[in-house]
Amino acid sequence: MNRTINKWLLLFIVSSAIFLSVIDLFIVNVALPSIKEGIKGSDGDIQLVIVLYVIGYAAFLVMGGRAGDHFGKRRVFISGILIFTLASCTGGFAQNAWQLNISRLAQGVSAAFMVPQGVAFIPIIFPEPKEREKALGIYGSIAGTASVIGQFLGGILPDTHLLIAGWRLIFLINLPVGLVAAFLAYRFLNDDKRDRRAKKKGSPQSLTQDDNFQIPEKPFFNIWGVLLLMLTLIAFIYPLIQGRELNWPGWSILLLLSSIPLLFAFIYNQQKCLRLKKEPLINFSLFNNRYFVIGLLAAVFYYMVQDSYFLINAMHLQNGLHISSSTTGIYFVFQGLGYVVASFLSIKLVLRFGKWVLITGVFFMITSLLLHLLVLQGDPQITMVLPVLFVYGMGCGSVLPTMFTMSLKNIAPQLAGSASGLYLTIQQVSIALGVGIIGGIFFNLLGSDAASPYDAYRIATMANIGLLVFVALICFLFPSHRSTDQ
Repeated sequence: MNRTINKWLLLFIVSSAIFLSVIDLFIVNVALPSIKEGIKGSDGDIQLVIVLYVIGYAAFLVMGGRAGDHFGKRRVFISGILIFTLASCTGGFAQNAWQLNISRLAQGVSAAFMVPQGVAFIPIIFPEPKEREKALGIYGSIAGTASVIGQFLGGILPDTHLLIAGWRLIFLINLPVGLVAAFLAYRFLNDDKRDRRAKKKGSPQSLTQDDNFQIPEKPFFNIWGVLLLMLTLIAFIYPLIQGRELNWPGWSILLLLSSIPLLFAFIYNQQKCLRLKKEPLINFSLFNNRYFVIGLLAAVFYYMVQDSYFLINAMHLQNGLHISSSTTGIYFVFQGLGYVVASFLSIKLVLRFGKWVLITGVFFMITSLLLHLLVLQGDPQITMVLPVLFVYGMGCGSVLPTMFTMSLKNIAPQLAGSASGLYLTIQQVSIALGVGIIGGIFFNLLGSDAASPYDAYRIATMANIGLLVFVALICFLFPSHRSTDQ
């Protein structure tokens, strides 16, 4: 096999991490009603199916990236995939909500270790800038494709009845993918730590090496920072979900209040790292960049909408309108297709129109959500539903990649890694927060005698529209595309 084929084979191997992590985030969205019935769980339990995954991912993301520098990207990559696969299996065979949600937390943590290695391998495999740009484009398209496949399988598999309940297949399907990916990584990826030692001794350079690749110093693992961040998130979001359902018992109030001192302890820990000249999880100097702060604020409100949208729509379509899981999956595939189309177009448009791509995308999302309220009641017609979902997907595809680009474009190169890590952490935290708050509004109204199922859906959707209005207003604060302000 020649050098060129080897490179592209390696790209698909390292892309398996983002494929698994994205597909597992989206595949549960459509299947939530089936999962709830299968584990005999509560509304709070299925919210946690999403929330614990993203909390585990957010809390360990920065550490996961540094682990590859210290232990070797190949070793951490393979370990992460194997643990992710094992956690998927335990989730697939879970007998109750606790077993499933512990598995989901483990999935999120392992994803935080395997995904950064996949990204880090790309500049090593593709040292030439043009090839690297093409590889990153393929990598991004694989992530987008995974979201569409995830939504499709999340609808189809729960309606599949073989030897086991169909909803279990959405987790067990990771078994063959994970094992094949781990084997191929073991077979074809080179251990970057061993390669660097060999290179220092003058041995032949391997395929996955970059001539300019420097041996990093031993990274600093801020274990206390990671634990404090995860405890802060759990203490704040868990009682928002379970406390509402249990009529706010005393422990839920105390846990919610404890998130405040935990947050201050985390901030103190990060500041202490800076004083000791060790790299923190969050570099507070990033907040001196005005446009990065604007991007983070916009991201908070946008990502609160992202997964709460799937939660309330999946529940409304299947439980409220009694549409099958398979049909719901097909509906969401059209939303995903709109996202993929717009995300490719936005890459070029943002260079010309800047923040107006963002604002237009948000306008598409708001308009589509208003149309959701019209077409998703009574007996919805598929010819009306599919275009509305496609437009919503186009709005998402215009906003998500453009917001990331606009937020980081004025960041100094030496801070780019820290900035992207912070942005992705805020992204995951906001997803969890949105599922907790918007999902809480939806389920609270759903359990109320004063509101019909459609009323619960309408009010929760209007709350999401309100969040998107904030996103649009914040995006106006970005500079015009011609601005060179730093």
